[in-house]
Amino acid sequence: MTKIKAGLIGAGFIGRSHVEAVRRLGVVEIVALAEENQELADLKAKQLKVPKAYDDYHSLLDDKEVEVIHNCTPNFNHFEVTKASIKAMKHVVSEKPLAMTPKQSAELVELANEAGVVNAIDFCYRFYPLVQQVKIMIEHAELGDVFAVHGSYLQDWLLYDTDYNWRVETALGGESRAVADIGSHWCDVIQFVTGLKITEVMADLKTIIPIRKKPTATKETFAQKEFQSSGYEAKQITNEDYGSVLFNLENGTKGVFTVSQVSAGRKNRLYFEIDGSKLAVAWDQEEPNRLWIGNRNAPNQLLLKDPLLLHTKAARFADYPGGHPEAYPDILKMFMKSVYLSILALKNHHSSPPDFPTFIDGHDEMLLVEAILKSDKTRRWSGISYPRVL
Repeated sequence: MTKIKAGLIGAGFIGRSHVEAVRRLGVVEIVALAEENQELADLKAKQLKVPKAYDDYHSLLDDKEVEVIHNCTPNFNHFEVTKASIKAMKHVVSEKPLAMTPKQSAELVELANEAGVVNAIDFCYRFYPLVQQVKIMIEHAELGDVFAVHGSYLQDWLLYDTDYNWRVETALGGESRAVADIGSHWCDVIQFVTGLKITEVMADLKTIIPIRKKPTATKETFAQKEFQSSGYEAKQITNEDYGSVLFNLENGTKGVFTVSQVSAGRKNRLYFEIDGSKLAVAWDQEEPNRLWIGNRNAPNQLLLKDPLLLHTKAARFADYPGGHPEAYPDILKMFMKSVYLSILALKNHHSSPPDFPTFIDGHDEMLLVEAILKSDKTRRWSGISYPRVL
């Protein structure tokens, strides 16, 4: 079987994760990667066992062998890299955010539609088997009428003033950080499982650490970033470390969520609870194989991930039997599987509605983040109007 040939632009942590995920599918070959200079590109290509290395992404896009682009660059590069990829008639899997502004993301949606290329945005948390289970439970009215949604996404990797990353710089990461970086995942999951859009927000954001110490010299290892510095440069930070957002879903259901990248001990805790007139459910990404089900007049339940216990549609997203945990690398694989099945179908002159997040979802999240920023600045409720056709 001829494999689909893909190229990687940006070979950091998430780029490496993309490579590992698509290789597990058995139908994809990463044939080239691009980095900011030839020395780094050669190093990453050797580490990832990728045959071709380019010192800029334009050269990779000129490679006729490459059919699909994985855009894993820092946020400020997303728009230009994805736009150039579409114009080169490549299918695109992009990291989020889709762009730096809603105007840019709207342009990418339009360009992708005109080109007819498969386009995907990495909101992969949808692909946890128990998240899929919650969606189907809500569709089957097992929770009854959903009347409240609440939760948080908490991390601690920016707790200290010496914690530094390009995301804290507005020019590189964007005007919003905690909301756009991790809050976007939380909002996507909630909108996915409920089938409802967030239409109004009231936000309260804060930069907990307004001055951070940027190392004047750094050393990056393949496994992780190690900072070895002879000094620090004080940097003014304006994007948020923390935020809480009240919201309304389009049917009037109420909700609230908190995001934080300065919560000690919380490594990557995306947590939600959904309250219905019959049942409540709660799920925690740090314990992804457990779903809490709350009852009023019966004992509460703990559903462990097991394909035999899940709804049939949800069981499709569990590749391993009960007692065999599935976590982040597995959901990224399932996301890639959905994308590449669509690409294979298109190569065989078939098409069907995508069952994965597309650039439209990425654009909708840009509009949501824009409304949250507006609400925080004006101290008022801010509405979101989603375009039905772009």
